[in-house]
Amino acid sequence: MLEHTSADTQAAAAAAATLHLRITIVGATVDLLRDVPFHEAHAGMVADRMDITVDELHQHFPSWDGLVLAALDRWNGNRMDEVTREVGGGPTVDLLRAIVASNAEDPALMRLLVALLSVAGNPAHPMATYLRSRYQLFTSQIRRGLEHDIAVGRAPHTMDPRRGAEQLIALYEGLQLQAMLRSDLDLVPAFDRAVARLERGWMERYEPQAAARFSRWSDGGSWEI
Repeated sequence: MLEHTSADTQAAAAAAATLHLRITIVGATVDLLRDVPFHEAHAGMVADRMDITVDELHQHFPSWDGLVLAALDRWNGNRMDEVTREVGGGPTVDLLRAIVASNAEDPALMRLLVALLSVAGNPAHPMATYLRSRYQLFTSQIRRGLEHDIAVGRAPHTMDPRRGAEQLIALYEGLQLQAMLRSDLDLVPAFDRAVARLERGWMERYEPQAAARFSRWSDGGSWEI
């Protein structure tokens, strides 16, 4: 009986040590991806930071892609937990704004997310299926949030939640891409300005003929946004 208890204790201790090492490896990968562009990073760099061999690393994470996804889930998951606590049960637009502000404060995560969008765009890439599924979850979260906003009167009923989610995410993604390429773009104020215009448009019924809308502008009209 005591022999079995001792063996169980040793097995539990070994499992705990393995789990701790895996958690540490994922943390070291997050730190690496903060410091090194995604396209330059590789498993050997993580092993060097951990002072272990690449073979030892591969015992726990045989695939570099799998390790990157684990790091992304840790990094982005922790960020989203903080953002969700900050926003609480507020409007969906506030959630996106908090994500934008978080990206502005942590541009390395923003760069990684944009890089992985490119990876997800290649269906043949090993990470594509997982990344696309996570993206679908995110878009569904925004759409459901807008549906709730309409139901409680925080968004106009003239807005189609599916289209509203497309537009809101387009602002979020497009502006953060510009912020990566333009040093003169202040991301959060730019998002606020664009969303103010977008929300104003949501209050009107959609007109499919753009020409009809533009024809209402006189020569003296202002296009300042």
